[in-house]
Amino acid sequence: MTRTVAKKAAAPKKVAEPKKAAAPKKAAAESAPLATSEPATKARRTPAHGRVSLVAAGPGDPDLLTLRAAHLLSSAAVIVVDADAVGIARAQAADDAEVIVAVDAAGVPLDQAGRSALVVEAAREGRDVVRLMAGDPVLDGTLHNEAAALRRARMDFEVAPGVSDVTGIPAYAGFGLTGGRTRQVRIIDANDTQLPWPDLAAERVTLVFINGADRAVDIADQLLAAGAKASLPIAVTRRGTTVDQRTLVSTLEEVRAAAKAARQAGPGIVVVGDVVGQRDKLDWFEIKPLFGWRVLIPRTQDHSGPAMELLRDHGAVPVEVPTISVEPPRTPQQIDRAVHGLVSGRYEWIGFTSVNAVRAIREKLQEYGLDARSFAGLKVAAVGEPTVAALVEFGVRPDVVPSGEQTTSALLEEWPPYDSLMDPINRVFLPRADIATDTLAAGLGHLGWEVEDITAYRTVRAAPPPAETREAIKTGGFDAVLFTSSSTVRNLVGIAGKPHQTTIVACIGPQTAKAAEEHGLRVDVLAASSTVPDLVAALAAHGEAMRVAALEAGDGSWRPSRRRAAARRRAT
Repeated sequence: MTRTVAKKAAAPKKVAEPKKAAAPKKAAAESAPLATSEPATKARRTPAHGRVSLVAAGPGDPDLLTLRAAHLLSSAAVIVVDADAVGIARAQAADDAEVIVAVDAAGVPLDQAGRSALVVEAAREGRDVVRLMAGDPVLDGTLHNEAAALRRARMDFEVAPGVSDVTGIPAYAGFGLTGGRTRQVRIIDANDTQLPWPDLAAERVTLVFINGADRAVDIADQLLAAGAKASLPIAVTRRGTTVDQRTLVSTLEEVRAAAKAARQAGPGIVVVGDVVGQRDKLDWFEIKPLFGWRVLIPRTQDHSGPAMELLRDHGAVPVEVPTISVEPPRTPQQIDRAVHGLVSGRYEWIGFTSVNAVRAIREKLQEYGLDARSFAGLKVAAVGEPTVAALVEFGVRPDVVPSGEQTTSALLEEWPPYDSLMDPINRVFLPRADIATDTLAAGLGHLGWEVEDITAYRTVRAAPPPAETREAIKTGGFDAVLFTSSSTVRNLVGIAGKPHQTTIVACIGPQTAKAAEEHGLRVDVLAASSTVPDLVAALAAHGEAMRVAALEAGDGSWRPSRRRAAARRRAT
């Protein structure tokens, strides 16, 4: 983005060409040199700097970032960010942007002077800078301090406010701030030591205490002493709007016991008032079927984006672990000859069983300066939605795709037998992995086709994940694991060990489930059809059933990892 800005700045010099038409103005300027030299001197005195923007990250959910904030972040050359908002910065930043976390070498947050120095230094280098502030800087006073520092440095700036903690967190907790008889809202800093408690104990008022989560019991005691009703509802929400959100709901009289039983700690807000009762009807976030679940996704080279997004929609925290590395064949001559045959009309059909096969052929064609037009006159078969999507992206629409289950057996049922009268050529090209089974090739042989089963790529195990991830896998730190192929089962166990017995095992199809069972895993969830959306939907249904059963049993913890942790505490 720095280069783009430089081009825009240089544009006027190129446009101002027809000076002859402006001769009278030029003569006038020459006759009054003092009048024209003064503005030029002023321009030189004005320090040039890049654009500076003060941006609010919001209460926590990255999707609550405003459109203006997202635009500023994506076009910034430098982002100076608080440690709590690093994930948002990296998700929105351009590939060549510099993300600077405002902490010192020991990880301690910098003071105001240190943060401002980072912003000013980058801006004076002519780069566009975004100062991304965690939470709600308009509410907590951070915006005032940051803006004042820029004014002292004689820097112009823009402000992009975000969703406020005061409204965003209650909305995610399942209630508003007014309604019924309540028509007033008071926002209070719980750190204030001189609060007028008798005034705050008035009825028909909603009290929102920022910085109040760890002082909820003291707040309740003070309100009770000031004459508030013992039955008045109180809600304590920590990590609001994120998948780690936890809301404790009680009354002023009972919150001490409830807080002790919940064993929660950390920053958050406290809401006191009758509006908390709206949660019975409006709660929508914390009741998602996989809310807060850490779901492990062992993956191949293919990105697990669709699965990750679907899991987040159900409230889960997906974690990817690469299990397979895809590499070219050791001897490329065979695939080279096959690609030449593809172009010269050697084959009647080509069959794709994976995204990696599509990628391998696409890269080989591009190596020779060819594109999707090389498939002209060739019939194409494919299995699996990701495989079909990869082909369509390349510009190739398959002729045959299974209508139901996306398996090689289903593909064989759709594949027409060889007919010497209708088919001028009887050869089929199958570009596949070195470890692929011969089920498809054997089936096509029975249909009368001559199959050239070519190794287009090799799959090797990826490096083991970090030690903390391996420990979480073995000790039940993950609530569920999502297996999308037999190879992901074999390779995860090989590089990280078997998932703990409390971890829910979800498999995409019968072959994957069989591989899991062969490795001693209990399969809890099997997709209705061999697609990622069905696999995630099946896991969500299983999670919902667990949640309902736990609530009926009076147990608010239905996450497998939490149950494991609770069992360890009881044993201790």
